[in-house]
Amino acid sequence: MGVVTYPVADYLARIRNAQAAGHRYTDIPASRIKRAMTQILKDKGYIRNFLNVDDGRQGLLRLFLKYDRHGNGAIVHMECISKPGLRVYVRAEKLPRVQNGLGIAIVSTSRGVMTDKEARRINVGGEVLAHVF
Repeated sequence: MGVVTYPVADYLARIRNAQAAGHRYTDIPASRIKRAMTQILKDKGYIRNFLNVDDGRQGLLRLFLKYDRHGNGAIVHMECISKPGLRVYVRAEKLPRVQNGLGIAIVSTSRGVMTDKEARRINVGGEVLAHVF
């Protein structure tokens, strides 16, 4: 496998591609930020479940994707906002509302990775990693 320059974009692309192919699950190399993002996706109902798989190295996250009865994925759109060449930082008052509150923005703050709604509630800003709806 090649060198991954931005793990968050790779994480989102793997989920997007697995869902487009109709896979039941996908394996993603694990890290703390990816585990936090995965927990958010599970809590908000975008994936069914996930497992931490020990592969003898850094570990894998096995994400079980969620579909409706027609085979449409629960995730309609995932977009990487902050990129290595252009990091996007916002104050608590300027946190984005995704799809007028129907979607979520995943934000990396000084208090950990959380959704835009949680960050707004505790009045903390940070780096906007992704939009999901």
